[in-house]
Amino acid sequence: MPYTITEKILLAHTGQKKDIHPGEFIWAKVDLSLANDITAPLAIEEFRKAGAKKVFDVKKVVLVPDHFTPAKDLRSANQARALADFSREQGIKNYFEIGQMGIEHALLPESGLIHPADLIIGADSHTCTYGALGAFSTGMGSTDIAASWITGGVWLRVPQTLKFIYKGKLNKWAGGKDLILYTIGEIGVDGALYRAMEFSGLVIEKLDIDSRFAMCNMAIEAGGKSGIIEPDSITEEYIKKVTRRKAQGARRLPVRQAGTKLLISDKDARYEKIYEYDVSKMEPQVACPHLPSNVKPVSSLKNVKVDQVVIGSCTNGRISDLRVAAKVMKGKKVKSGLRVIIIPATQNIYRQAIKEGVIEVLSKAGCIISTSTCGPCLGGHCGILADGEVAIATTNRNFIGRMGSPKSFIYLSNPAVAAASAVRGRIAHPEEVA
Repeated sequence: MPYTITEKILLAHTGQKKDIHPGEFIWAKVDLSLANDITAPLAIEEFRKAGAKKVFDVKKVVLVPDHFTPAKDLRSANQARALADFSREQGIKNYFEIGQMGIEHALLPESGLIHPADLIIGADSHTCTYGALGAFSTGMGSTDIAASWITGGVWLRVPQTLKFIYKGKLNKWAGGKDLILYTIGEIGVDGALYRAMEFSGLVIEKLDIDSRFAMCNMAIEAGGKSGIIEPDSITEEYIKKVTRRKAQGARRLPVRQAGTKLLISDKDARYEKIYEYDVSKMEPQVACPHLPSNVKPVSSLKNVKVDQVVIGSCTNGRISDLRVAAKVMKGKKVKSGLRVIIIPATQNIYRQAIKEGVIEVLSKAGCIISTSTCGPCLGGHCGILADGEVAIATTNRNFIGRMGSPKSFIYLSNPAVAAASAVRGRIAHPEEVA
């Protein structure tokens, strides 16, 4: 029977099952179970209520304090402390403290913890990010996470798969963020409700790994259960790269070696629906308030003035994103009266940006550089918006009140557009300043 890559991964994690079909409920073993400083305390509480004493595998539970850290107040400090205490008690190997940590969905792949064909669940909706490496990954509630810590498994309904085929050639300033914004604009925030979104086509085959992360990260913004891209030579090179880095001692834990057979969809696999887009003429996209689906081309928004720019998050805080921002802003200055916040997604990315001179360029332009944190993305800290303020950000959500005041306005873009907007003081195409 022909299967999609998603169905193959789920079938492989059910044990002895011979077949699988969309809509079926399955019990599947997990390779990693993730939680953060907002969601883990709830999972720990449920874990204890169940009378559990030990997690199923100390190497397969991951705890990352990243949302409100460094702790912004007493409550957030206690939340983070709960993770540290539980990790020590359980002997959890993959607990990442300040100085080691980063934004979870950038940190786990660079730490060598994500591999093609893995099944990963996390108490965070953007866990779907890891589909960029050919894994099935999805967000869960804290109770489900607690259950997985006890049993090593999870109940799932096998999703239907939507296939998205991208044709043509991307323009210079467009990338994965623009592809996913365009797609969400086409199908809506519920267009992929509880579906696996499989991204494919010649455009995807040429897309760099960071752009793939950005695409899969925002599958949830279309209602998707997961986002996934078939692993290929670009995937394998990334896996080899992080494996080499860890082998050199940058991380204390051994990393599984690449080389296992890569799963891909069968040619005659059945999809609920197939979408095809020619993106040759697509310019950078911007999601306007107050939905990720309210998407317009950047050239149509030149009259929108901004008060704050944020370049970071689990969507676009990687080294390639910071490089692009620096390329656009080199030798220029942030518009007077504007706040620009740069958030490298992990400590390694921060160090690499320092080494390459990226941080110096951005700092000289008038940006401030934050430690790795989700911070303003969820209205946590490090950049809360006041009433009436307008921000353009490389984050993933622009709902009412998402970044602070319910009377503020958030626009979403790629890093090049955000950087150009920082220079102009209004939403701008990178060609205007580069």
